[in-house]
Amino acid sequence: MRITLRGRMMFLVNSALMLGVFTACSTYPDNNIDPAKNNKATFERDAIECAQAYPETGSGVHVRQRINCMKLKGWR
Repeated sequence: MRITLRGRMMFLVNSALMLGVFTACSTYPDNNIDPAKNNKATFERDAIECAQAYPETGSGVHVRQRINCMKLKGWR
């Protein structure tokens, strides 16, 4: 079986996309620097606010924007 150049390129592109998705998901902040705010209710409220501020886009940019929004709210 012979793999074409196009097949190799598709594999590399798909691999890079999957790596980006796993990296973005694994770096989502989940601990607040303020112990009083470090609870599930505050996390969910802040996550919903960030999701509303940065709606989903086809390119995936919203994920990075939401992570930065959470960091501004003290989540690390």
